[in-house]
Amino acid sequence: MEGQVNWVDWVGYAASALIVVSFLLSRLSLVRAVNVVGCVCFVIYGAFKGPLWPIIVPNVILICIHFYALWKLKVAAD
Repeated sequence: MEGQVNWVDWVGYAASALIVVSFLLSRLSLVRAVNVVGCVCFVIYGAFKGPLWPIIVPNVILICIHFYALWKLKVAAD
């Protein structure tokens, strides 16, 4: 099915769009939350397209960094 876009490709496009959109937001916690969703989409994309480790590994690391930063924001707010 050369030339057709399947669901995995759409997940990759969604990941890219979410990462870009996240940087248009002004509230840091929302930037990180939307970026986490984009990173998760990239992990799914990388897993089903390969596995594509150069996509999976940095996005898993970024997910951990974002969750840690979100946790620190929550603790600071309390």
